[in-house]
Amino acid sequence: MSFSMIIGHENIKFQIVSSIKQQRFSHAHIIVGEDGIGKSFIARETAIEILGKCENRQYADIVEFKLAKGKKSIGIDEVKSIIEETTKKPYEGNKKVIIVYNADKITETAQNAFLKTIEEPPKGVFIILLCEKLELILDTIKSRCQTYKLNRLSEEEMMNFISSKFPGLSEIELKSVVAFSDGIPGRAEKFIDDSSLREIRDTIINVLRTVSTSNLEEILSNENFFVKYKNEWQEVLTCMLSYIRDVLIYKETSNRDLIINIDKVNDIKDIAEMFSFNKLNGIINIIKETRIKMEKNVNSTLVFDSMLLKMQEV
Repeated sequence: MSFSMIIGHENIKFQIVSSIKQQRFSHAHIIVGEDGIGKSFIARETAIEILGKCENRQYADIVEFKLAKGKKSIGIDEVKSIIEETTKKPYEGNKKVIIVYNADKITETAQNAFLKTIEEPPKGVFIILLCEKLELILDTIKSRCQTYKLNRLSEEEMMNFISSKFPGLSEIELKSVVAFSDGIPGRAEKFIDDSSLREIRDTIINVLRTVSTSNLEEILSNENFFVKYKNEWQEVLTCMLSYIRDVLIYKETSNRDLIINIDKVNDIKDIAEMFSFNKLNGIINIIKETRIKMEKNVNSTLVFDSMLLKMQEV
């Protein structure tokens, strides 16, 4: 892949390439954007440009640091390793690029330890920080970096991206992917490739159907699904809210063109007939309450059981 192959973010790509060619590219940068927006692609292509290379392959002088599996933050020891890497001479030329993923997960203490290196890295060393939440990066670090904000792609850009990456999709499939992705390429890829997401989407429809009944045993039979996907609870709740949003809009307008989950339009129609506006709005509030509890690390089984019961009662 090259910058020309990355769809969208035209101004940012032009700015980066121009400053590198004119040899005025600064030594520290932050690329901020939502998960799946393309931060890592932009970072790697930037690194390849800095090194003066053109092939998209592994380079010894592009060093990537990622959040360790199972860890929630990047601490002082990990930052010391990054700092140590900056002191090592490049292998193939006179430049080296350090890409730090999840930079907003670096603890405040570790960020302070990193500050001097970001301010004055060794000659020929470039540092690129990737993050989703810029507000978690210390102001002292932000002030020493050039920041690039990646925005969601337009519908036309998403159409081009999906059509080129997944040729052969039917019109309904293409519309479904574009709507679900909401301008984020990574979500489009997940929609098509991730079997877990397909199960989540299919099962949530059944969950909403059972909530419309008064059979408590049937409602609680969904517990195993929520236990299975407790680590993907954000995707589960986002999917549920997306369906409820579609049901509300269809119930009010009867316009299928406004539905995000267009591949589930028949299910959306059925559920719209099952629920009143009051119940749908009540379910939205319950889902939002559930999200807050999950963010506080409350026992997931208890949280989801409570959610299902409240949905049935509302």
